[in-house]
Amino acid sequence: MKVSSKLAGLGVIACVMAQPALAADKIKIGVIVTLSGPAAALGGQVRDGFNLAIKDLGGKMGGREVEVVVADDELKPDAAITKVKGLLERDKVDFVVGPIFSNMLQAIHRPVTENKTFLISPNAGPSSYAGKECSPFFYVTSYQNDQVHAILGKVAQDRGYKRMYLLVPNYQAGRDSVAGFKLDYKGEIVEESYVPLNTLDFQPELSKISSQKPDAVFTFMPGGMGVNLVKQFKQAGLADTIPVLSAFTVDESTLPAQQDAAVGMFGGADWAPNLDNPQSKKFVAGYEAAYNSVPGTYAMQAYDAALLIDSAVKAVGGDLANKDAVAGALKKADFTSLRGGFKFNTNGYPIQDFYLTKVAKRPDGKFQTEIVQKVFESYGDRYAKDCVAK
Repeated sequence: MKVSSKLAGLGVIACVMAQPALAADKIKIGVIVTLSGPAAALGGQVRDGFNLAIKDLGGKMGGREVEVVVADDELKPDAAITKVKGLLERDKVDFVVGPIFSNMLQAIHRPVTENKTFLISPNAGPSSYAGKECSPFFYVTSYQNDQVHAILGKVAQDRGYKRMYLLVPNYQAGRDSVAGFKLDYKGEIVEESYVPLNTLDFQPELSKISSQKPDAVFTFMPGGMGVNLVKQFKQAGLADTIPVLSAFTVDESTLPAQQDAAVGMFGGADWAPNLDNPQSKKFVAGYEAAYNSVPGTYAMQAYDAALLIDSAVKAVGGDLANKDAVAGALKKADFTSLRGGFKFNTNGYPIQDFYLTKVAKRPDGKFQTEIVQKVFESYGDRYAKDCVAK
């Protein structure tokens, strides 16, 4: 009995001694985004926006130091799976932030969530996880893919465009973009062109646009695809006669390469650098000072992802062992978003405002998107009603 009592006492002492060590452990966050190839600029904005937030938080969340591990998914599903397993098994991260593209998200979603690790998407928001496949381990700080494109469909309808040409990449987000555009647009669609992901030559599609003479073009072409499309659209002489309504085709990740060719083109977004609130102005100034470039929605949503994680860590007192408590804290989204109003729907996707934007050249010679009008207010996605996991 005496020996057992001593062992029990030693066990208590060991537990007490272990607690400070646990509290001193770093919070590890894996950021997995595309950092190579034509879409590298998008991943760079996410990485930089997230790192800026960590810096502004003093390198800590809930009193615990933060370590960020960055991985390049190479825009290849197999590589994404390998990289994310490394983050989970080797680095033992507490949260995974990423990716950019929906097909990459579809590759890593199951490995992360089945590991009961929290996955925070700062960009990709496919319909596939917004309804019946929602998960308490998955949260989105951007939007559900359809929503951004629905902005352009409503604008096209409201402006009386009778005939539209749709041009998108052939993958999940491209199909979501068409579905989103069609939600409010009731006119004639003269053609839907689906091109392979990473297409850089759009001459066949531009010839069709020239011959069919639609009232406007709707396109979703992120990264290098958007850079080439805009330049080729301008070179083909179409920019002066056919309006372009786009999502992610002309934004702060592509404008440094597109420059004057993109001025006047419209986009849809949940934020723009000229949004008039104190936290957004501070963020834009800080980002430009740190990286000498204008932040886009990718950077903003990544910054908010860090603030979201910070709010949850604080709410649970830095103890991430109770997954239910962390999930509950994430759902509350108790932070001040750079975009202003922000809360989660039942499926972990945001309810927020959306805007029509237009590309402008600033007095300092840099290019940015600017808000033209608010199109949707406190807009939740249409799939949340099917989510039962939360």
